[in-house]
Amino acid sequence: MRILLDKFTKKFDDTVVINDMDLEIKDGELMALLGPSGCGKSTTLFSICGIYQCSGGRILFGDRDVSNVSSQQRNVGVVFQNYALYPHMSIYENIAFPLMVKKMDAAQIKKEVHAIAKLVHIGDLLERRPSQLSGGQQQRVALCRALVRRPDVLLLDEPLANLDAKLRLEMRSEIRRIQQETGITAILVTHDQVEAMSMCDRIALMDEGKVLQVTTPNDMYHNPQTDFVASFLGNPPIAFLEGEVAGNQVLLNGSQLKVALPSSIRQPDNGTKVRLGVRPELVGTDRGNAVAGRISFIETQGRENLYDLTLDNGAVLRSIQAVRSDISMGQTANWNIDTERVLVFDTNGQRLL
Repeated sequence: MRILLDKFTKKFDDTVVINDMDLEIKDGELMALLGPSGCGKSTTLFSICGIYQCSGGRILFGDRDVSNVSSQQRNVGVVFQNYALYPHMSIYENIAFPLMVKKMDAAQIKKEVHAIAKLVHIGDLLERRPSQLSGGQQQRVALCRALVRRPDVLLLDEPLANLDAKLRLEMRSEIRRIQQETGITAILVTHDQVEAMSMCDRIALMDEGKVLQVTTPNDMYHNPQTDFVASFLGNPPIAFLEGEVAGNQVLLNGSQLKVALPSSIRQPDNGTKVRLGVRPELVGTDRGNAVAGRISFIETQGRENLYDLTLDNGAVLRSIQAVRSDISMGQTANWNIDTERVLVFDTNGQRLL
């Protein structure tokens, strides 16, 4: 089921949260609405499912305008952050509840519940109560209940926020597996860029009620349109160096250090103020532009370490490298930046190409 938001607007009293949003979710894809708290992503999701009514524009499911249709008539499945299971019901009853409301035949309900429970790998838990399950198991039950009614659209509102790190990793792959096996169109709301990048076909990155960029996770990481997009994706985060153009280099503010501009971009005029976005994997390489600094922090991550390199103007570059016994805190290092892959932004945060 294709979903189209056409000039979608949502207001609360006189406060405009979303204004003239255009967004298409393709049939069968898993789209992430990613962004910081308060950016409007949950408001968008609740409007798609019908909890909120549109203040303007249209929401289309396929060719059907559902802007003024109740949530019960939109045939959507929703999985909330807190699971919202009925504690007094068994797992079987929780999953079967949407079918009971539709007054489906008991034999058919049993067949549907067992089929979806098998798909989500909880077939042996149907006689238990929610209090007897782990967080990950409860999340699977919530998924089953959303999917058993065969919705046209699956909506996921921060579904992994209450799980520990190991369960989040497991459930990321499980939700993706289930979505692909069912072929259902799904929307994931999250502020976690790892979830968005690992689970979704495309990401719509939002801020202050606007969609800043929509593309695949890989393209958004490597080709962000703005410095905000670049800073939101990547862990450890991207580092920014401020300076002005001098020939084919950038003279860093408060320093004599110069960093070469990528040869692929259109050459800015001398004196142009720019921001260089340098990701950790670009620092400490075997090619590029050498810069000197002091090792100001070392974080052990097991098979690799994260190093902070503080330059003479106080700017900090991060580098991910294999564990090295020849590097210690306070040591001076002269490391290369792979300048051909550095991102360049103007003072308004727009990418220079």
